Amino acid sequence: MHKNKTLATLLALLFGAIGLHRFYLYGRRDAWGWLHAATLPLSALLVISRPDAQTFFTAAPLIVSALVGCLEALIIGLTADEKWDARHNPGSPRHSKSGWFLVLLLVLSLGVGATGLIAAMARTFDLLFTGGAYG
Repeated sequence: MHKNKTLATLLALLFGAIGLHRFYLYGRRDAWGWLHAATLPLSALLVISRPDAQTFFTAAPLIVSALVGCLEALIIGLTADEKWDARHNPGSPRHSKSGWFLVLLLVLSLGVGATGLIAAMARTFDLLFTGGAYG
């Protein structure tokens, strides 16, 4: 089966927190995909079991997984087409050809990932050093 680089990038951007892109690329036996997927029930369990704690900290596994998903979207999208085909499509007669939609996904991934990382750092410092005085 031919693995589409643009689709893998889109999956990493939209569903990277639950590892859908990893399952698309490597199948159900991918340990990193299951680690991504485990962050959703783990975060839900932490939020439910610790209602008095800051939701930002109890949902941290899912937030980190989402940020890693944005980084993986950049890595997937920036892989050269020849290298992509050699790694994911070795027996396929089709060849990958990246287009403008992939470029737009990469710009969006960078924007969302950078904004998310800066927001997570700012919120962490706010909670740790001021006790959440700014929100």
